[in-house]
Amino acid sequence: MTIAIKDENFSGSIIHEINLDFQQENVTVRDIITQRVIQEVENYNQKLPAYFNGLVEPSDAEKTINGFKLTTRKMIDAEKQVYVALDAFTKNGYFLLIDTIQSESLEQEVFLKRTTSISFIKLTPLVGG
Repeated sequence: MTIAIKDENFSGSIIHEINLDFQQENVTVRDIITQRVIQEVENYNQKLPAYFNGLVEPSDAEKTINGFKLTTRKMIDAEKQVYVALDAFTKNGYFLLIDTIQSESLEQEVFLKRTTSISFIKLTPLVGG
């Protein structure tokens, strides 16, 4: 099942969007965050473009209007990025809204439907590896 994941600002404007494929309908918030970060890193690592667009800012990167620009194009470590993203969620670094309801914990179970809406609202920059 493919679900659109959106980054939004507080006014509800969409900043970034990525489609994720899930093999199961029952997942946890941890699964959603992990799948998102891994997909973003894999997309970047396959092409090594000038900019990285993702939930977690890689270390040695600067935020620009087009995304995060790494000082040198290099592979990003997905495991480090996942750790930073999960840790930031537990410390309220961003909100995760599933069908407009705020997720409370990483272990919260979610039943995905084709109409499921998932939005990330960042509160602070997340810097990873």
